[in-house]
Order: sequence, then C-alpha cells, then structure tokens
Amino acid sequence: MAVEHPDRRIEQDLAASRLLVWNRRPIGFGGRERTAYLLAKRTVDLVIGTLLLVLLSPLMVAIALGVKLTSPGPVLFVQQRAGARRRRGRGGDEIVWEARSFACYKFRTMTQGADESVHISHVEAFVQGALEGRDGDFKLRDDLRVTPFGAFLRRTSLDELPQLINVVKGDMSLVGPRPVPLYEVNAYPRSAHLERLMARPGITGLWQVKGRSRVEFESMVGMDIQYIRRQSILLDLALIVMTVPSVLLRRGAR
Repeated sequence: MAVEHPDRRIEQDLAASRLLVWNRRPIGFGGRERTAYLLAKRTVDLVIGTLLLVLLSPLMVAIALGVKLTSPGPVLFVQQRAGARRRRGRGGDEIVWEARSFACYKFRTMTQGADESVHISHVEAFVQGALEGRDGDFKLRDDLRVTPFGAFLRRTSLDELPQLINVVKGDMSLVGPRPVPLYEVNAYPRSAHLERLMARPGITGLWQVKGRSRVEFESMVGMDIQYIRRQSILLDLALIVMTVPSVLLRRGAR
C-alpha cells in the first residue's frame, strides 16, 4: 500500500527537536504495581487492537478505496510523531521514559503534496495562544488542502483507524496522551509541557473524550499530564467506553 511522507524538513533529529530523556519514578503506586499495570495495559492493547483490526478490516478496505478513487495519491499519510518507550533505570526500581519519534499512520485526508507549513504555522500560533477570536480551536478551519472525502473522514474520526497498526506494533496505546508532530514539540514554550511525552501516545484519552478541538493549549496539555499521573486499567477502560459516544456524536470533531 502506498504511503505519503511529509516534507523532510520536519523530520528532524530528536536532539534538535527538544525531545528529552525523562527519568520518572512511579506516581501513586510502587514499582511492582507499576510493572503489572504496564503489562496489563500492553495486553489490552494487543488483544483489543488486534480484534478491532480484524473486525474493521472490511471498513478500512472500503475507506482505502474511497481515498484512492476520490483523489490522486497514496492511501496512507505517514508522519513522524513524538512518542516514548519505557525501560528500567540503572537501579532497576524506576521506570525510564525515553522520548523517540515513530511513524504514525492515518488515512490521507489532504491533496497529494499539500503544503505542511500551513499547519506548522497554525500549531505554533495555537501553542502561543495567538489564534485571535478562536480560543481553544485546535483544528485548522476551512483548510483548502482537505479533500471532500477527507473532510468526512475527519468529522467521523475514521482517518485515525490505521493507528490501530501503531497500537499492535507498540508505538502507541489505545489510551494515552495525544501523539504530537515533532514541530509542535519544538514550539512548546516551557519544558514542563514535555511531561506529556512520559507515556506511549494513545488513539484516545482525556483530551479526546473531554475536549478535542474545543480547548486551549494549556488545558490540552494539562489533560494529558493528568492522565499520565492517574493512569490505571480502570481509567483506560472507562476512557475507551467514553470514546464511543464522543465519536458518534462528533464532539469537537471537524
């Protein structure tokens, strides 16, 4: 299946993109409990992610055909996003979250060769709170780069279905912080914002359920960090269940 890679200028080296190596002690529970949770979370990701890929494969094939038939270009859009992987610290009793980039998959919703600088400028303005008269509007409105079929996929969040592949591969989780482009990380004004990278990014999460495109940057980051500090299997399962009506009712989707 053909894929489209964005402008190579944004595929920056991690050292230049302000991604850090985070050493983080478990928050709220001990090392063994932390390990048990992460193992259970990965098991849930593999089981549910694989099951959804199988069940939704006919729909994904239909969407792929729709993308191919309605606009020239590849079916998938692949972009480098900021992620994280865990490993044991030197002492063996703490979790080390190591920032890294990964290839994030989505169905292509824009015209082939769309100018990425348009979105880069929008994201930088959003992070800086400089979107006049559009507080909390994370999504770029009236984007002429988006195809009619792509607009439908975005409104229904169907463009994100290929991220199930990322979940099965271990790049992402079903639940976690929003996977952000490297150029968004570069625009963060404070190093404290990088705490949102201390977990695998997810297809859904607190921001996706409670805010999506309706919240300001600081609130968005705050929700991601809140999830990271409170995460548990019960919270993950609750957010998965809450995602269904959020997607069906198109809350904050554009």
